Parts: sequence; structure tokens; C-alpha cells
Amino acid sequence: MANSLFSKDMQDQLQELKGQLSKGRDTTSPDGDNQKPTEPVSLLSQKQVKKTVKQLDSNHIDDDKVLFMQAMHGVNQLDDKNVRSPANAAKAKKPDAATLSKRAAAQGSDAAELGAGLSDMQALLNPVAGEAYLSYKNPTLQNKIFTQLKQGKLRWYDAVDIHGCTIEQAREAMTQLLSQAKQNNETMVKIVHGKGSEAILKTCVNGWLRQLPEVLAFCSAPPKDGGNGAVLVLLKKNKPDAE
Repeated sequence: MANSLFSKDMQDQLQELKGQLSKGRDTTSPDGDNQKPTEPVSLLSQKQVKKTVKQLDSNHIDDDKVLFMQAMHGVNQLDDKNVRSPANAAKAKKPDAATLSKRAAAQGSDAAELGAGLSDMQALLNPVAGEAYLSYKNPTLQNKIFTQLKQGKLRWYDAVDIHGCTIEQAREAMTQLLSQAKQNNETMVKIVHGKGSEAILKTCVNGWLRQLPEVLAFCSAPPKDGGNGAVLVLLKKNKPDAE
């Protein structure tokens, strides 16, 4: 066959495939009566094949190529599981308290400055119960915004869970979270402190946040965000840099 794109062996295999497609189910089979009817084979028309070949900028249109394209019609390429698909890639996990704590210790700068002025003793001298509802508002904050905060209507951007941390780790993780929020111009974060029988970390978070001028308000989260085991924190907006 002139201008064929396939070898002699390939042409023979294609002819055999063409014969199998044209036969359908073998009605002479002993079990023919019990077999399901052969489903009609959906093949590309000659016109569709020529259109496709034209799109591929090829002038070689022969019976073998038509047969091959018809046989391959409807066949989907298998996904290569060795290649990571960006669409299906897992979302990056938010850093846990230990990671934030280590990052704060390593970076210093803003996070260290935030934590430097915090008094653990001042926080611990005002203990709160595990089931207590936390609430704090800076006098400069509008009551309307504070009400929206308590109702859970303000969206929080990032969060950290300090369960199982020491007081030092919890402080560093919290200040690192607030520092990151400031750098990213985020005004709402969530801190999951838990409750516990003595509520030590909850007491510390309640005391620390009240000492930070960057904090406009905070309150215990609504049930969907952790209830009294977490706190939503509203931060001041960054002032634009002077030109």
C-alpha cells in the first residue's frame, strides 16, 4: 500500500483487528445463546478521520490509518502515577505549634519582639476555668465589630493548635502566628488552647493577648470553630508605609 505509515507486520495486525470488529459475536459458539449481544462498535467516520488528520497536518490518508484511528476511538490515556498532578496535589498543611515555636526561636525579629514584653506571671495570676467564655475588647474598637466577632461573622485566616505545648512553646507559637498575620496583612486568627482540668494554656493565652497592643479584641470561638477550647483574635490593621 503506497505511502503507508505502518510496517508490513503492523498492517497485518490492523487487518486482523478490522476483521474482528466486523464479525461481532460468534453466533456459532456453543454458549452463543447464553452470551450477551455484542454492543455496536462506535467508529469514527471517514470524514471525521480526514478532519483529524488534516489538523495533524498530514497528507497520508489511507485505509490502514483510517482503521487505526477508528480502532483507537474512545481510548483514554492512562494517568502516569509517577507524575504528581498539580490539580490533585495535596494542599500544604498549616504549621503546628512546635513548628511555629521553632521558627519563632530561629527568626527572632517581630515574633521575638512580641513575646519579649509578655509576662507569664501576670497571665497566671488571673486563672480562668476550662469552660469559661473569654472576652476582651479594646476601648477603641466599635461595638458593632465586636458583636460580629462574638457571633463568628468575621473570617479568620490562620490558626494554631497549642495542645500539649509547654508554656514557653505555646508563647512562641502564638507570637509567631500573630507576627505572620501582621506580615500578611491578616486581621483575624484562631488559637486552639483547649480546656483541660486546670486550663493552664487557656489562662496564659487569655493573659498574653490582653498585654499586646496589636490585639483589638478576642473572644471564645463559636461551637463550629472549637467553642470555649479556642479563641478568635482580632488584630489591628497594618498602617501603610509613609512615602
